[in-house]
Amino acid sequence: MVMKKTSFIGSIFANKCPRCRKGKLFKNDRPYELRNVLDMHDYCPVCGQRTELEIGFWYGTGYVSYVLAVLFSIFNLIWYWLIFGITWRDNSIFYWLAINGIILMLSMPLLMRLSRTLYLTFYIGHDPEAEHRRQQRKTDNIVKPL
Repeated sequence: MVMKKTSFIGSIFANKCPRCRKGKLFKNDRPYELRNVLDMHDYCPVCGQRTELEIGFWYGTGYVSYVLAVLFSIFNLIWYWLIFGITWRDNSIFYWLAINGIILMLSMPLLMRLSRTLYLTFYIGHDPEAEHRRQQRKTDNIVKPL
């Protein structure tokens, strides 16, 4: 049985289950559908891994989201500084602040989903055999006719 190797970084950015790296964590693929931006499966559809490990588990994603927003702002500062330059003399820092705020607001649904995926990845390790074991359990539980 040849299993396709999945990338760690690719699975994070694709919002895949950290255990099997195949199942989708979110119920829909559209992060800008704001009513359902954080709707997640209770269990991974591929390997059966529970997504909310305990009550209030997702409160920790606020810290992850904050770090992602700071890193994203630093990235925005660097490219803005390289392209336009920033000085206090011409108030260009305030233009960058406004542009960075707009970019952060527009990317926040993506960052919120990414923070949930990263946070779950901190607690759940990769298990390439998880899907196979789940299938095996399903077949073991089927009552075989006499």
